[in-house]
Amino acid sequence: MAEKRDVVIIGGGPGGYIAALKAAQLGRRVTLIEAGRLGGTCMNSGCIPTKYLLHQTGLLSEFKKNENLEGVPAGVSLNWRRVGNERRAVIDRLVKGVEFLLQRARVEVIRGRGSLEGGREVLCRTADAEMRFEAERVILAAGSRPAGLPFLEPNGREIVTHIEALDLEEAPRSMLVVGAGAVGLEIGLIFSRLGTDVTVLEMMPAILPGMDRQLAMRLERSLKKQGLKILTEMRLESGAVEAGAVTLRGSNLKTHAPFELAAERVLLAAGRKPNSEGLGSCAPDLLDRAGFIRVSKRLETTVPGVYAVGDLIGGKLLAHKAEHEGLVAAQNAAGGAAEMEYQAVPMSVFTEPEFAAVGWTEEEAKALGLRTRVGLYMLQANGRAITLDRPEGMIKLVAEESGRVVGGHILAPFASEMITEITLAVRRGLTLDDLGSTIHVHPTISEGIMEAALKAEGQAVRILNE
Repeated sequence: MAEKRDVVIIGGGPGGYIAALKAAQLGRRVTLIEAGRLGGTCMNSGCIPTKYLLHQTGLLSEFKKNENLEGVPAGVSLNWRRVGNERRAVIDRLVKGVEFLLQRARVEVIRGRGSLEGGREVLCRTADAEMRFEAERVILAAGSRPAGLPFLEPNGREIVTHIEALDLEEAPRSMLVVGAGAVGLEIGLIFSRLGTDVTVLEMMPAILPGMDRQLAMRLERSLKKQGLKILTEMRLESGAVEAGAVTLRGSNLKTHAPFELAAERVLLAAGRKPNSEGLGSCAPDLLDRAGFIRVSKRLETTVPGVYAVGDLIGGKLLAHKAEHEGLVAAQNAAGGAAEMEYQAVPMSVFTEPEFAAVGWTEEEAKALGLRTRVGLYMLQANGRAITLDRPEGMIKLVAEESGRVVGGHILAPFASEMITEITLAVRRGLTLDDLGSTIHVHPTISEGIMEAALKAEGQAVRILNE
């Protein structure tokens, strides 16, 4: 006989555990089912460890290129084994923090695999037993996994995903990165700083497909100066492990010329698959053709009382998007009527410089038929950027003719921290004048947001309005 529960959540990644905490906060009796470690891919093998390694390799890179230092900085290297141990310690600390919060919230955590058996009945299989729950509400948050290629699947050795790449015992001599999105660029930069010969292959005309073209091209130039080789419009057609290396073959979409490249390791970073196959026999009725779960604006599936969040529902596969969807789903599972505002979901790439964006690009706004006003601010005019010796970058604001801000794009140090100001502007319908008339601390990179807003209105005083 099925046990009664208020809310059952399948998946303990960012969307799942945040939904559990919120539902418990709202007075619901919550059961969270997770087969692996809490925190999901983001905390255990994605966002958190990647940012730790970017920080550590960034320190090495800064030290080596600082011309004011004396001695032999070129001979300095990272103790990769120690860095790996500290990376795992950082992950453990954060996972224990999640476990503590769930325990204090009195969320029942079951180590097992959950599936939807029909309606709102959930089957949970653990190592020792099977349990059935009849839930008033169910939230599906099973996440996603790296996708392979039709002719090239990861084997954990020569062909790796981001999961295996972060666990490599030493940096390979050479690496081919398939995909120039956030994952490919960040991990490519980590290993390039360690001395690996890294080549990034992208099928689209520029890196970060779908992002502001002007800023993406500028970031591409900057990354090339730092040692990354980036080849765009490269269509892969075959691949094989040959003589201890991986060989990729294909053709250039622009020149139609064939190419053949080989490296010790290939990192597959060209997409992810939703973990929807194991959700139960009734799950296929909820899926679209790509395997993602269809939901309403309130994140409810076609089964009343069953919600889905995070990578399972597609869109931008971002941890903070999943977290916010978890909050929205939990509120609605408790009787609310919250909706997601997807135009106000920011993204960030933690390269050097960082890239962050929210809302529409200039191209998207024009395609929607909007008459736009654009403010562009170059970091060469920014005092803080110059003192940091990081003047490479720009800030772009996109607004309607009325002045309402509909998008923002930042290529700069601390871009991931600054994008929140523009996210708030997009979400609340703030104007260029709101941003331009707000006092910003000097000297900071964020002054560039104020200056870009002023320039869009032709009112800049610290830079030319031409």
